[in-house]
Amino acid sequence: MYNKIIKLIIAAGIIAYAVYQFTEGYIGNGIMFILLALIFVFLYFKNEFILLAFLRLRKQDFEGAKKWLNKIKNPESALVRKQQGYYNYLHGIMVSQSNMNDAEKYFKKAISLGLSMDHDLAMAKLNLSGIAFSKRRKQEAQKLLSEAQKLDKKGMLTDQIKMMKQNMKRSQMPNQHYGSGGSLRAQKRRG
Repeated sequence: MYNKIIKLIIAAGIIAYAVYQFTEGYIGNGIMFILLALIFVFLYFKNEFILLAFLRLRKQDFEGAKKWLNKIKNPESALVRKQQGYYNYLHGIMVSQSNMNDAEKYFKKAISLGLSMDHDLAMAKLNLSGIAFSKRRKQEAQKLLSEAQKLDKKGMLTDQIKMMKQNMKRSQMPNQHYGSGGSLRAQKRRG
């Protein structure tokens, strides 16, 4: 995996050649090289392996997504800060099926690095809320759930948030025993 700066150097070189093409009178070639340089600038901000991993995740192909993410050997040098957040976010989603402790670390790191879309941030906080709730940290889970609800402005996670709230309410209710009432001793005396 190449350093992210190499993409900018390539883009600058292509732009310089495009300017040369303009000065020589080859306007069409110059425009084509400018568009080519814009592709490298785009790939500086949106890493190609992360884009391919997102496409694999949309098809529920976790192994394929993991394969693309594993091609990024050193995320700190290859990715800008927001892309490092998405790198950790994707790892958190994939690991959450098998290892909650690792998933929690990935989601926390993704949130600290930043995610550019509010619904992605809401999804990360919703997952963290579920992990905290399963580890019996109810206050932290409720706080993360309310943050996720505030971030979900388009209502994409409304059903998941509603289900999580219902699960939290069920666990907070005291255990009630329905039936004939009384203790077992009283039932034995009657029988």
